[in-house]
Amino acid sequence: MTDTNSIGLHSGNASQLAEKLNHLLANYQIFYMNVRGYHWNVKGSEFFQLHDKFEELYTDLLVKVDEVAERILTLGHQPVHAYSDYMTLSSIQEDKNVSDGQTCVKGVLKGYQTLIELQREVLALASDADDEGTAAQAGDYIREQEKTVWMLGAYLAK
Repeated sequence: MTDTNSIGLHSGNASQLAEKLNHLLANYQIFYMNVRGYHWNVKGSEFFQLHDKFEELYTDLLVKVDEVAERILTLGHQPVHAYSDYMTLSSIQEDKNVSDGQTCVKGVLKGYQTLIELQREVLALASDADDEGTAAQAGDYIREQEKTVWMLGAYLAK
């Protein structure tokens, strides 16, 4: 009898991955709310451009929240779902009462940098566990978000 889960991963590895993914999920949730707040509250001459961009970003973040939670379930574990847990587990902090466009963009940039760092940790764990599904998901997110980081940096360099 082997100690594997329903998708053939060692149960200990799956548990370790699920724990790391729950940390990632918490960061996604707090970051999602921050970007949603930027969308609602941004003011100034770049309002229209940033309002639309923030909506695009938070819509994508919401999709990823669901995908990360579903990956945790696929590994045979439960995603955290209480906001209090998100606040405890997240490295990204709430960003309240921000309306200046440059400050909002800096908050988005910092959030993505945190997500990329966490996803690299997930990628390393998944690779070591021969978990191609989690590794592919993390790799796709990293590739996509690195480009976003580059674009946000270019925007701030004006």
